[in-house]
Amino acid sequence: MKYDYLIVGAGLYGAVFAYEAARKGKSCLVIDRRDHIAGNIYTKEISGIQVHEYGAHIFHTSDKRIWDYINRFAEFNNYINSPMAVYQNELYNLPFNMNTFSKMWNIRMPQEAKEIIAGQIAGLKITEPKNLEEQALSLVGEDVYRKLIKGYTEKQWGRDCRELPAFIIKRLPLRFTYDNNYFNDRYQGIPIGGYTAMIKKMLENTEIKLGIDYLEHRMELNAMAERVIYTGQIDRYFDYCEGVLAYRMVRFEHEILDCDNYQGNAVVNYTERDVPYTRIIEHKHFEFGKQQKTVISREYPSEWHQGEEPYYPINDERNNAVYEAYRKLAAKEKNVVFGGRLGEYRYYDMDKVIGRALEVAERELK
Repeated sequence: MKYDYLIVGAGLYGAVFAYEAARKGKSCLVIDRRDHIAGNIYTKEISGIQVHEYGAHIFHTSDKRIWDYINRFAEFNNYINSPMAVYQNELYNLPFNMNTFSKMWNIRMPQEAKEIIAGQIAGLKITEPKNLEEQALSLVGEDVYRKLIKGYTEKQWGRDCRELPAFIIKRLPLRFTYDNNYFNDRYQGIPIGGYTAMIKKMLENTEIKLGIDYLEHRMELNAMAERVIYTGQIDRYFDYCEGVLAYRMVRFEHEILDCDNYQGNAVVNYTERDVPYTRIIEHKHFEFGKQQKTVISREYPSEWHQGEEPYYPINDERNNAVYEAYRKLAAKEKNVVFGGRLGEYRYYDMDKVIGRALEVAERELK
C-alpha cells in the first residue's frame, strides 16, 4: 500500500477531502479521467478571460464557516448574480421581482403586482395540479409562466411541461421588491483568477494523475491505497446491475468575439422553446473584465446517453428507487466512500459539496 487514500475525481469534493487528508498527514493520490483538475467548475483562460468550460458557477452560501474555508484558497470578488431573460425580444430581470412585473404589466407598486398574479391564479381554478404546467400556473399565474418558465423548462427537460410531474417545481419565488440579486445568500462571488487556480491550491500537497479511468484499472489502483473516495457514477461502479440512472446533459458552444462587450451581462436566459439554447454566458462579466475581446458560451440541454458526461441527476420516483438500491450496495463496500454529485446521485450547490466533503473528512480522519 503506497497511499492512505485513493481519491477518484479531482473536482471540488475530491479536492476538499485531499486537502483535509494532507493536513492530517495522510498520503493521497488523486486521479481523474479528464485531462484537467477541477471537474465541472474547471475554468480555462481564453483571450485573458477565465471561461467556465462547463457552465456558469457562482459561489454563494449563507454558511460563514464554508465561506471562510473557501477563502483560504482564493480571493473572491464581489460579483452578484443578476441574470436577464429574453422572450420575443422583450428583456426581463430575474429572479421574478418588481422590475420583472413593472416591465410585464407597466405597473409600479407591489400591491398591483400581487393583485394581477392573484387574479390570474384564481381564474385558472387549479386545485390539485396534475403536472408541472398546472403546478407553475397555480404558483405564478399565466403571464409569468408563459413568458419566462414554459419554454425554458421544456428545453431543460426535453419534454412538454404537461408531461412533467408537478413535484419538479415545489415553489417559484416571487419578490415584490426591486431586487435583481438572484441568490438570497449572505456571501457570494467568483474566485479571482478562476476556479482551476483555487482547486490547484487545494491540491498543492497531493499527488495527481490525470487521464485515468478508475473503473478500467480498478484492481491495480485499489491495491495502491488503504481506502477509496469515489466521486464517479455510482451505477457505473456497480456495472449498472440495478439499472441505469438517468441524467440531463448540456452541450456547450464557445465562441470568441472580436468585441469588448456582447450582451452586457454575464447570464442571459432565452425562454422561448424555439430558441435551441437555454442561455448565453458572457464570461468576462464574472470578473468585470475590460479585455478587448469577449468569450460567450451557448448552452444546449439534451438527453444523456451512457458514455457521455452526466450533468444533472433526474431525481424522480423511478431514479430515486434505483439509486436507493445502489446506496445499499455501496454501504457494503468496506473500503470505499461514495460522495459528490455522481456518487450520491444528487445535485449539490458548491457550498453543499464542501460541507459534505468536510463532514466525510471529519469522520474518516478523526
